[in-house]
Amino acid sequence: MKLNIVPARAGVQWAHSGVRVFWRQPLAFTGLFFLLMLVMSVVAIVPMVGSLLMLALTPAATVGFMAATEHVQAGRFPLPTVLATAFLRSPRNMRAMLLLGVLFAGGVALTEAIFGLLDGGHLAQLQASAQKLTPDLAQNADAQAAFAAAALRSFALLALLSLPVTILFWHAPALVHWHGVPPVKSLFFSAVAVLKNARAFVLYGLAWLLISFAASLLLTALALVAGSTAIIEYGIAPVGLMMTAMVLTSLWFTFRDSFSPDTPVEG
Repeated sequence: MKLNIVPARAGVQWAHSGVRVFWRQPLAFTGLFFLLMLVMSVVAIVPMVGSLLMLALTPAATVGFMAATEHVQAGRFPLPTVLATAFLRSPRNMRAMLLLGVLFAGGVALTEAIFGLLDGGHLAQLQASAQKLTPDLAQNADAQAAFAAAALRSFALLALLSLPVTILFWHAPALVHWHGVPPVKSLFFSAVAVLKNARAFVLYGLAWLLISFAASLLLTALALVAGSTAIIEYGIAPVGLMMTAMVLTSLWFTFRDSFSPDTPVEG
């Protein structure tokens, strides 16, 4: 396995490839994402450990969606069973993926604990009072601005604290599955790959922000043409679902270009 240093423009290409491959099988990818969310929702309601179990399955779910992308790129239709790809290769691979999932759940739990200490429960208070403040926010521009600024500060802190976990686990599931890298070592290799290609990942994130903004503008334009806000109200959920599926589809390209396998990568 060899780490590749890619040019900054690769970040834009990753996003473009995700969009392009998604539209080759839009119904399949949307259906896979909906199925994935359904499974995760069912897992989340397990008493006591549901949320942690859902987090522990996230790396395997990531591999499943990446495998679906690889299938479509190769001209194969992604069946629902592709989401279980991480658990079907071998018992050893399954154990490694579950261990990685436990590490991910622990990382997220630690991040949330630190955020809770630093934020002092401010974000939770904002979320709890949002409904009550809605009438005031609609009539008071100053209150609306203050509420938005407070929420932005909390979300910015959470995003900053989440960054190390994101970097450590970005490539880790794929490294464990396709290259057989031990879970702990995969975190190191993932962090090195992301940091070495930081410029590409910055452009990758900016590309998705622009694509999201363009999608919002399109919904707004359609609403203006139709003279009804219902297009926005009913369109934002499916558009958001498709956007998230596109981002997941693009993950395969970030991994494929960042590492060169010693042997051909299997689907």
